[in-house]
Amino acid sequence: MRRRPHSALLGPLVAVGALLAVGAAPAPAAEAPSAAPAATAEQQVRSFWTPERMRSATPLDLLKAAPSEVKPAKAGGATVSLPGAAPSAMAFPQKGGAWTGGGAVVKTSGRVFFTYDGRTASCSGNSVTSQNKSTVVTAGHCVKLKNVWHTNWVFVPAYNDGQTPYGTWTAAKTSATDQWAASEDINYDVGLAVVNSLNGQKLADVVGAQGIQFNGGYNKPMYAFGFPAASPYDGKKLIYCSGNTTKDFLLSKDHRMGCNMTGGSSGGPWFNSFNESTGTGLQASVNSFGYTFLPGYMFGPYFGNEVKAAYDKAQVG
Repeated sequence: MRRRPHSALLGPLVAVGALLAVGAAPAPAAEAPSAAPAATAEQQVRSFWTPERMRSATPLDLLKAAPSEVKPAKAGGATVSLPGAAPSAMAFPQKGGAWTGGGAVVKTSGRVFFTYDGRTASCSGNSVTSQNKSTVVTAGHCVKLKNVWHTNWVFVPAYNDGQTPYGTWTAAKTSATDQWAASEDINYDVGLAVVNSLNGQKLADVVGAQGIQFNGGYNKPMYAFGFPAASPYDGKKLIYCSGNTTKDFLLSKDHRMGCNMTGGSSGGPWFNSFNESTGTGLQASVNSFGYTFLPGYMFGPYFGNEVKAAYDKAQVG
């Protein structure tokens, strides 16, 4: 919020006799009041994201911006879509539910908000351990899509219906795997953000950070989390799926999990070795896409050497 400059305060009253004295020096002119300092770019971004804008932000994959449109990604020529609304509530069993287990994941995971093509949009993300204590991992399309890098990017850990219990963390910079940055290859749909300090504190010191794992293999029991905001979800709760994963048997190199999370869940973390009691695990993927002809399954990129290289660059930024 821009502040109006304070009115200049009157100085001490001058004795009348002094004003009439011969040779008395004229009273010094009062200094003009200083203008209030302009808000920094970071402050402007944080102020932009009011509770109302957060509540109304559209899941990225459902966002249609004239004249262009967010189109499905491609995997080896097959049409895939970013996590979107379920085609029918009866199309497959419900496989995602509200996370009520508590633990660290409640604080490390959160919603991601940004502007894309002039519209407000949302994804999910997670705080991970890093040298700078300020690194968030999300999906590549949650930082860049159709050759456009998103703006007004913020991370809100433990988001709750417009409430930001641990603050709104603005991005100092965003990045992605080289493969996503160059050609938006769905196999490497991983993005990262280094967030600014907030009130003099680092993100990991405030909400903690989950471990991260590379080259952990396929066919593992995993947990996936996110803030789906498209029907039947509303973006107000942390939702999770869990189960044994398999390698995509079709055209990508991704993990596959039975999960019906919808738009807005993109970028939410997948964990190996997840402990339900503590809410901690090793992040090994993110919610990325689903095939339009195979509803009820979520796919997440394999965290291999390419993702590690992107993470190594971000964590020292």
